[in-house]
Amino acid sequence: MVEVLGKEEHEGMEAVGGEGKVVKWLAEIPADEYVLKGNSACAGCTAMIALRYALKASRATGRKTLLLVGACCMVVCEGVYPNTAYNVPTLDTAFACTASMASGVEAALKSFGRRDVNVIAFAGDGGTVDIGIQALSGAVERGHNFLYVCYDNEAYCNTGMQRSGATPPCARTTTTPGGKREKKKDVPRIMAAHGIPYVATACPSYPIDLYEKFKRAFSIEGPKYIHILTPCPVSWRFPTSKGVEMGKLAVRTGMWTLYEVEHGVFRLSPPSRRVVLRGDVVPVEKYLRAQGRFNGITDEEVERIQKMVYQELEWFKEAAARRKLW
Repeated sequence: MVEVLGKEEHEGMEAVGGEGKVVKWLAEIPADEYVLKGNSACAGCTAMIALRYALKASRATGRKTLLLVGACCMVVCEGVYPNTAYNVPTLDTAFACTASMASGVEAALKSFGRRDVNVIAFAGDGGTVDIGIQALSGAVERGHNFLYVCYDNEAYCNTGMQRSGATPPCARTTTTPGGKREKKKDVPRIMAAHGIPYVATACPSYPIDLYEKFKRAFSIEGPKYIHILTPCPVSWRFPTSKGVEMGKLAVRTGMWTLYEVEHGVFRLSPPSRRVVLRGDVVPVEKYLRAQGRFNGITDEEVERIQKMVYQELEWFKEAAARRKLW
């Protein structure tokens, strides 16, 4: 089992005590499955990996789980009513109000004296970065005790691959056929600016890092936010077998940085330390050329994105030195 994790995940093992403890880590993950076979996810969907680990981590706390899902791919993946592929109580809602529903449910549970339930809200980047950001900002400002998870496939993938605020520059979508001009909106930093107890970024390509962040979030009182990059083979246009590899490329090129902000203290996650602190950066062109959504990208555009990545990595290096985002 250790051998299949790959070099990057081996380095990530320091987060759980080194390679010698990886077998113990695997044994701690609940064997029960809460994302069932027969779900409607597309082949190669990495968002379902994120949900699978979230529900297992919630079960490991010994508390019950209540899953709240905004309008997104994850609603479709449940299946057709009255059947469901999610083996936990689940409430679905409209695009704009995932965080509103979570805050209402959390308040209701509190009024009944129920502290034995993990309230988890899942929404895509469209329902978080764009349509739902007002409700999310209000809910965390009020201090509601729930975990909000944005699985970010960088487009409105459930409704035809339209661009979202999370779509990276130069990516071609059905509403930006010539490539998006604007930068990706940085919602994790926006959430950190709210001063909430816990903010993290993650990627299913690094399962140890992902699972440990879920566990950490469930151990903290108050609003928590985890933003997960979930490569989508359909909208990004790469083979369905390459989802994990694409996520690793995003991290290794610096297009996605893994970190945590806990009570204001910033720390890089092990897979991103080698990129940010050691300068072990894979050229961004390798990541861009592997995806059909960047077909037609020019050398000048690749160079522009590379410069943006280097600027971001320098910013993260400074943040790691001061142990604060700002």
